[in-house]
Amino acid sequence: MKRISVLSGAGISQESGIKTFRDADGLWEGHDVMEVASPEGWRKNPAMVLDFYNQRRRQLKEVHPNLAHYALGDLEDKYQVSVITQNIDDLHERGGSSHVVHLHGELFKARGVDHPFVAYDWKEDIKLGNLCPKGSQLRPHIVWFGEAVPKLEEAAPIVANAEIIIIIGTSMQVYPAAGLVGLAKSDAEIYYIDPKPSINYELSQLDNLEVISEKATIGVKRLVDRLL
Repeated sequence: MKRISVLSGAGISQESGIKTFRDADGLWEGHDVMEVASPEGWRKNPAMVLDFYNQRRRQLKEVHPNLAHYALGDLEDKYQVSVITQNIDDLHERGGSSHVVHLHGELFKARGVDHPFVAYDWKEDIKLGNLCPKGSQLRPHIVWFGEAVPKLEEAAPIVANAEIIIIIGTSMQVYPAAGLVGLAKSDAEIYYIDPKPSINYELSQLDNLEVISEKATIGVKRLVDRLL
């Protein structure tokens, strides 16, 4: 069974109604991204940061996977599929993908400020005073700007061993995630699906790249139909 590695970004979730901070010149739902997605922002105003992610968590309960998520789930009928996503939502899982690596964390999880290596399922609001079992304040289980990306170690060999790589809905400008495609086998089939594809250095070095300039719901469905 051939191995497929999917690298997904905000573009696939956007079609389900989830906004990204790149839509508005660095603003995310009206907030400067560094106010709500950095350790400095947390230290300055933890109540505001918690409220921001509480709103995102509520929104996530109201949206649904789209045709692209479901199509990727269908690939598991014929391939060994691993999804490596920069997204913090659970739409890939709800769309039928059984192996998902969240590089930037998960909105439906929380962790203690002083105990970052243990995450807990958490679908309700997080409030000041909510403590993890180890006794420290809970915060969103999100990798903020300036923090390490521990899941990279898990993602790297998945990409390196894949026969097929599908890149979906990402600007390919956010590192270190954007550098993962540079680990691809020299003979891997690589597809890049995005309505406004951006060819970074790693992609420019590839001879076996096919660009599909479509939004995710169209491009992913078209490619999956071909692969199946």
